[in-house]
Amino acid sequence: MTPINILCNPSASPHPSSFTSFPCYLSFCVKFLLLSFVSSIGWRIFINIETGSMVFPMVFLKIMDWVVYQLLANSCYRAARKMRNYGFFLRNPSLRTSQQYPLFPSVTKCCLEGRGSHTLVCDIDGALLRSQSFFPYFMLVAFEGGSIFRAFLLLLSWPFLWVLDSELRFRVMIFISFCGLRLKDMESVGRSVMPKFYLENLNLQVYELWASTGSRVVFTSVPRVMVEGFLKEYLSVNHVIGTELQTVGQYFTGLLSGSGLLVKCSALKEFFGEKKPDIGLGSSSLHDHHFISLCKESYVVTNEDSKSSASSVMTRDKYPKPLVFHDGRLAFLPTPWATLSMFLWLPLGIVLAIYRVCIGIFLPYKMANSLGVRSGIDIRLKGNDIKSDNNRKGVLYVCSHRTLLDPVFLCTTLGKPLTAVTYSLSKTSEIIAPIRTVRLTRDRKKDGETMQRLLSEGDLVVCPEGTTCREPYLLRFSSLFAELADEIVPVAMYTHVTMFYGTTASGLKCLDPIFFLMNPRPSYHVHVLGKLPKELTCAGGRSSCEVANYIQRQLADALGFECTTLTRRDKYIMLAGNEGVVQNK
Repeated sequence: MTPINILCNPSASPHPSSFTSFPCYLSFCVKFLLLSFVSSIGWRIFINIETGSMVFPMVFLKIMDWVVYQLLANSCYRAARKMRNYGFFLRNPSLRTSQQYPLFPSVTKCCLEGRGSHTLVCDIDGALLRSQSFFPYFMLVAFEGGSIFRAFLLLLSWPFLWVLDSELRFRVMIFISFCGLRLKDMESVGRSVMPKFYLENLNLQVYELWASTGSRVVFTSVPRVMVEGFLKEYLSVNHVIGTELQTVGQYFTGLLSGSGLLVKCSALKEFFGEKKPDIGLGSSSLHDHHFISLCKESYVVTNEDSKSSASSVMTRDKYPKPLVFHDGRLAFLPTPWATLSMFLWLPLGIVLAIYRVCIGIFLPYKMANSLGVRSGIDIRLKGNDIKSDNNRKGVLYVCSHRTLLDPVFLCTTLGKPLTAVTYSLSKTSEIIAPIRTVRLTRDRKKDGETMQRLLSEGDLVVCPEGTTCREPYLLRFSSLFAELADEIVPVAMYTHVTMFYGTTASGLKCLDPIFFLMNPRPSYHVHVLGKLPKELTCAGGRSSCEVANYIQRQLADALGFECTTLTRRDKYIMLAGNEGVVQNK
């Protein structure tokens, strides 16, 4: 029965009971109304005069049929069913819990002994990670790899994603996050941004099973480029089989490759053939049940296992590999509600950051400190200012390096002018800096002469790490400062942010102070440890390396950090793929 027959003979329309599902009936009704509209404006417009056939109406109807069925009828039907089931289970909580019993035992029941020769297969989404949705990780790609406008578009799509099935949801998120994105930007985000958030959301119970096996293979519907770098670098995975994305030149198109969205069951059969992997691990969903049923042993990660409890949360000391460096601006996992809060705060945050910059530049130290605290900055000083015993030389303050604002907050809290030496500071940051800054050349002899001259003029601030580090680690200290002064005062700097990081390796460094000051309540704790005894300086017979290492350990103990031998060069090669030299912009 064709739509034309229905239009010409309404009595011939099928009864609703003849449809197999409500979406089919809803689609039919909407198509009937569309045909009625086309008929009312006259069929002659669309008739091919030579053949007498109605070509355009049929093409138009096929397109509308897909749109109506896929995006309207199916989506509305799924949304209605979700709401109905949710309401029904709220009224009958006993039924809701009874339907959540998995078909396979929990991962907590799995014995970890004797697994060295076993092969484990699982998905990162729903098994390795405690996150209930992969939306935050697509948001990281959109914001850090793309732009704030791409991130805002992805946020706007969130209410519509809720009513789509899992396949359409993934396709939409992939298109918004990747369309027009450069391959090198995704590579940078995958290497320097994503690992932090993956590690923080690893399920400890799952990782213990993961670490006990000898071979690991991950099958996932998530784009392979989003997870492969992390899985191989931090979790020593053997193979990653994921959804492949289409590219043109050096850009993603936002579309899937010819193979489409990965079907885990088919991919597992194709990869292993007739051989069955030893252990299968999945979520409580029926799709994963089918996937892990192809293994010799099958275990599930239930919702209880994924909750943020002491048994499932992986603390920093249990990370498979220390996370020393990471990049990106976002300091929080961008869930939909958290991202919405960020966008609502953004206009006020920009105004607040400009206000905080102005009071730091134009007002005296005491007034700037007072107004800064009232604007929401948590500023704390521990210890007292140190006076120089030598009238011909100033005091050398040796600081741990958290942000570019370290010397500024040291000046403000101590209430006296200081000169700061820097290695790579953008021209913009030098112009707006409220204190005197002097650029070093990386020539040891010239830099030594410059610092000696500055010490003869007054007190000096130096950060011997040469670059910032966000995590609780101290990088190797340059020993040059120890050769130049006998009056050395170590200063432990600690910062905390909740929304934006005030440092970057691959972004615009001139915006670092702005991003830090855009946080609702940033913290800056300054701990002046006291003057180093003369017998522990070069004047007391110690070598410059011994002095530098001693101060590094002293600051690490005061902050509760760990000492490393990593350098500024190591950081920039890992995060940005360069030596970290900032151009004069």
